Amino acid sequence: MGNPILVELTRGARRESMHAGAIAVAAANGTMIGALGGVEQPTFPRSAIKPLQALPLLQTGAAARYAFGARELALACGSHAGTPEHTAAVAKMLTMVGLDARALGCGTQEPLDAAAARDLVRNGRSPTPLNHNCSGKHAGMLATALHMSEPIDSYWLPDHPVQLRILATLQDMTGQRLGAEVCGIDGCSVPNWAVPLSSLASAFARFVSGEGVSRERAEACRRLAQSCWAEPRLVAGPGRLDTLAMASLPGKVLIKSGAEGVHCGGFPELGLGFALKIDDGSKRAADLVAANLVSQLYPEAARVLPPQSCLKNFRGLTVGEIRASATLTSFLQGLG
Repeated sequence: MGNPILVELTRGARRESMHAGAIAVAAANGTMIGALGGVEQPTFPRSAIKPLQALPLLQTGAAARYAFGARELALACGSHAGTPEHTAAVAKMLTMVGLDARALGCGTQEPLDAAAARDLVRNGRSPTPLNHNCSGKHAGMLATALHMSEPIDSYWLPDHPVQLRILATLQDMTGQRLGAEVCGIDGCSVPNWAVPLSSLASAFARFVSGEGVSRERAEACRRLAQSCWAEPRLVAGPGRLDTLAMASLPGKVLIKSGAEGVHCGGFPELGLGFALKIDDGSKRAADLVAANLVSQLYPEAARVLPPQSCLKNFRGLTVGEIRASATLTSFLQGLG
């Protein structure tokens, strides 16, 4: 049996399109507060686990050695939009460790921000690795390798100590043994590990609450979360859900998106974490599910994260809407 429909689009009075998926909400001890769909199915979380991947940056002492502050730590957790603000911040982060963009192993990507991408074309310039949405994460990995006196030309390979250290962190945080059978390569060339949504949700509950982890790790989690709340624009970018949610609810919502319709995050005051996946990888559906979840737990968020939105045509006429399905609405209401 497949996953339930979570999001639907209408045109006129009829449903035109649907997005199925799964969502898990859990406590730090692994207790499922709510589950909808196949939450035990291993799922590639993609960039949604960047806050977990950034933990060794602090726990090795690399962040302290290079005097990384909130801006650098937010970049390490983020999937930035490639704007001039973002690229300058990553370039500075690399300068702080004595490197430049040539050391980045993430590849080159056009800016996610449409205006930044147009400006590059208008000025006859090509994107660089600094524009890649993962360049901040990679700068953090390079800093860790340098601090640990490890090679930097292969830091992105699965058998490099940087990646093995991240793997150990992920296994510890999720409680899952992550072997080769669940390993894939992410868009930025580092390993990505398929983990059940239920385990990702409990991992983020531990991250935001500090429960079930060592004092040292709890402090690292706290610093990363506070950095994301202090610099939400560096985690994502203008108009993007992660930035909007954390700018409007600092200290209450930690949220991180990933490619192919994934979102993970946590609610510190409630001691809860969540993870969701849209089957067809739709970002519009993942954003809407995440916005509905946040707005259910913090109704004031609906002002900046609308639980549904109108669909307009090229004349600006309202022709339909994108909204949570009845199944998703009932599930979220059951959370309280």
